[in-house]
Amino acid sequence: MRKVILVFAATAFAALFIVACKKSTNEAASQEIPQEVLNQIAAQGFSAQGVTRADGGYLVEGDILLTEENLKHTATSNELVYANEEHYRTTYTVTGLPRTITVSLNTTQANFISATDEAIRRYNALNLRVRFQRVTGTSANINIVTYYQVSNTLGSAGFPTSSGNPYNQIRMNTYWYTPSIAVNALATTIAHEVGHCIGFRHTDYMDRSYSCGGSAVNEGTAGVGAIHIPGTPTGPSAGSWMLACGSTSSSFNRPFTSADQTALNYVY
Repeated sequence: MRKVILVFAATAFAALFIVACKKSTNEAASQEIPQEVLNQIAAQGFSAQGVTRADGGYLVEGDILLTEENLKHTATSNELVYANEEHYRTTYTVTGLPRTITVSLNTTQANFISATDEAIRRYNALNLRVRFQRVTGTSANINIVTYYQVSNTLGSAGFPTSSGNPYNQIRMNTYWYTPSIAVNALATTIAHEVGHCIGFRHTDYMDRSYSCGGSAVNEGTAGVGAIHIPGTPTGPSAGSWMLACGSTSSSFNRPFTSADQTALNYVY
């Protein structure tokens, strides 16, 4: 994730924000990726700028991992809506509903355990057709893996497979998420990454400046991969758990808004 300062001149207020799962855009990095791959990424509806190689595939839009299977999948939906900051899902969703998705951790760091339990609680409180359960071991449906790297990346995850399973790994960088990070701030990021694992895109997909500030940035301009969820706002969706920018401050917290709940209930 990229660290940025957002200054609201009207109130003389400055806040330190983290671009939710957003790595610094680097044109040179994309140049190292084969053009065929960049074309496939664009064809799926994702930005082909700043693409980097990652374990299992390619990291796009900062925190989204696209596997080779994702890139080869051809979506058939024609439900695309280009508007402002609506809720979006991908062409990949979890199938075989109702089902329980197990989640494991590779760390005993206390705030990670509490934050994972809180993220799970938030989802399960909605009584969706997917439920989440934290388990031990490494054979869970979603494995939260911690690592330490001096970089701008907070965390990353991928989208469900074409076979209807959730993406199986969330990578969280303990360079940012130390034992002192507040549970709600960490839980919000974990819930955000779980959102990607079950098929949700950023709610400010069409204009990252809504939550990130700076110039307007469209995460993707091509034909598929960002399907509007009926019933969600056509204007800015303030406070959504899937906004592109967040924070590691102790007061940061984004439980599900009413629009988030509409999106989750529509899909699941």
